[in-house]
Amino acid sequence: MKLAFTASARPEAQDALRRLRHAHGEVGEAEADIIVALGGDGLMLETLRRRLTDRKPVFGMNRGTVGFLMNDYREADLLDRLALAQPVRIRPLVARCETAGGVIEERAFNEVSLLRQTAQTAKLRISVDGAERMAELLCDGVMVATPAGSTAYNFSAHGPILPIDSRLLALTPISAFRPRRWRGALLPHRAKVRIEVLEFERRSVSAAADNRETRDVRAVEIHEDPAQPLTLLFDPDHALDERVLREQFSV
Repeated sequence: MKLAFTASARPEAQDALRRLRHAHGEVGEAEADIIVALGGDGLMLETLRRRLTDRKPVFGMNRGTVGFLMNDYREADLLDRLALAQPVRIRPLVARCETAGGVIEERAFNEVSLLRQTAQTAKLRISVDGAERMAELLCDGVMVATPAGSTAYNFSAHGPILPIDSRLLALTPISAFRPRRWRGALLPHRAKVRIEVLEFERRSVSAAADNRETRDVRAVEIHEDPAQPLTLLFDPDHALDERVLREQFSV
């Protein structure tokens, strides 16, 4: 089993990187069978972004803060854990951001969020599969979240937690002002969402694909990319679907 290691800049992640490289050796990511990521969820998202070209499976170990997408950190039995690890397939979102300077396309594994850039409330129009569903939403922002990302920013914004194997997307407002009672929608994974920024000259809005931001967007089109599923590996006793389910009963 050929391994490649990657780590965040945190001191504990760098210490783990040195020890694991010494214990197991390392090949480059191009030759590796499995990529072992050491850090938090931010490091995992960056590692997954690099896997869009080679589709290699990723086994994460938490050397960060939250680490929801990571396994527990242990050094002693790494090869045995990798041999027994269970795969989870995740599909990224494509965000096509229209700006005054042109179109910027990004991928997101957790969510694509639109957020106001100033004290002015964002004014947005939402269409799904070419049909206008909300002519005007006044809010701090809105997001489209995947099942893998539904327990992250989406859940903090009072969006629903989605089972990891559900073929759904969560469309969730952030501090909706008008209509005040709108709590969002569940969409089929095939849905194509278009969010237009109204009055963008004075109500500027940015779009973030996970942690990659595009400023001053005028519209964003979002859809799942079914052609590029990626594989995360989890310990059998640390399965992602079980932790997603457990989150729905936490208080």
